[in-house]
Amino acid sequence: MDNLKSVIIGSGNVAWHLAHWLPYCGCSVVQIFSRTLYSAQNLAMEIGADFTDNYAEIFSDADIYIYAVSDDALYSVIQSVSVKNGLHLHTSGSVEMNVFEGEKENFGVLYPFQTFSKQKKVDFKKVPVFIETNNEQNLLFLENFAKKISEKIYKISSEQRKTVHLTGVFACNFTNHLWNISYNLLKENNLPFEILLPLIEESVEKLHYISPQQAQTGPAIRGDKTVISKHLRLLENHKDLQEIYKILTEQIRSDKKLCQ
Repeated sequence: MDNLKSVIIGSGNVAWHLAHWLPYCGCSVVQIFSRTLYSAQNLAMEIGADFTDNYAEIFSDADIYIYAVSDDALYSVIQSVSVKNGLHLHTSGSVEMNVFEGEKENFGVLYPFQTFSKQKKVDFKKVPVFIETNNEQNLLFLENFAKKISEKIYKISSEQRKTVHLTGVFACNFTNHLWNISYNLLKENNLPFEILLPLIEESVEKLHYISPQQAQTGPAIRGDKTVISKHLRLLENHKDLQEIYKILTEQIRSDKKLCQ
């Protein structure tokens, strides 16, 4: 399983993190492909790999081909890659494994469930990685390979993976947007965002010990109509935020009723 060779197709956030991590896992990244030559070159130079923006120049002797591109571009990129040998894996949370059907003989999914930004490295060993392949032999190979990447490997179906991805949107993407709303409201009032960080950190930390339902605090769960009304008045000049506040408040109150 050591001395594997991989080609990474893509140069975005996921590609960047995998390109930097795989060499520590006994898998050399021999080439970066990107439809933008500048992006391919930049990433390749960081890790000492070859690079190209030409599909015809993609190395044909790698063991693993990892497609870390946008969901919308994935199918057309797969069709454009003429290489047939090797194991072809995409990293999407919401695209079926069978997107490779009829295009590649050995294929599957390697989905790292984490938010990735090039500005901050993550400890890949702690990242849940979801895998799936088109046959048992490929699954055994991918499982052994994935265990070198992370300590948390899960074998799930494409349908299960879609649900995982959906929960990530709620738990991460939407939550981050709410933090951005808070950032902007604080900025309007000449207050630093850093005052929220201990609150955010504690909110996440206690989820290691209690459920989200048990962790819920605030005026909505208490049914404090006076405070809720004050907040809505503060948002008079932000009608869209008023609506978000109302929807989330009602959702929290509904959840409380269901749990009583």
